[in-house]
Amino acid sequence: MSALAAARDAYVALGSNLGHSLQTLRQAVTDLGRLPGTEVVACSRFYRTPPWGVHDQPDFINAVARLRTALSPHELLDALMAIEAAAGRDRNGRRWGPRTLDLDLLHMDGVTLDGPRLTLPHPRIHERAFVLAPLADVAPQLEVPGQGTVAQLLQRVDCAGCTALA
Repeated sequence: MSALAAARDAYVALGSNLGHSLQTLRQAVTDLGRLPGTEVVACSRFYRTPPWGVHDQPDFINAVARLRTALSPHELLDALMAIEAAAGRDRNGRRWGPRTLDLDLLHMDGVTLDGPRLTLPHPRIHERAFVLAPLADVAPQLEVPGQGTVAQLLQRVDCAGCTALA
């Protein structure tokens, strides 16, 4: 049995607002596809979005990748952090501050976790237009447990300033 035969779908949010953000995100999608037992099934459009949490910083470029992976949630998290580090991510900055690359594991089919390193599904998916807009490109009918589908959640958030790039 191949590794991908035992795989599950995972959704990863990508964001950047420092450096060459679009180029950085495209490289991150390529890097995701190079992870062991993993393939990129789909990638959303790229969106320019206003900063969330800390507003005195440049706009972000955001996207979501849908993966098919045999990695465990924690193995995938470690791989995401390694990709961030390779892109120059400084984890000593302020929370929600500017960054060269941010990769967040949003959801893995059939997995619910609430631990110190990882909570799945991501606890704030339903609040964030910069996640929901690109996630709707790749999985509009994805059910976020206890919240509704991505398409339903997207209708409930303020998408002002979220603009798909050509």
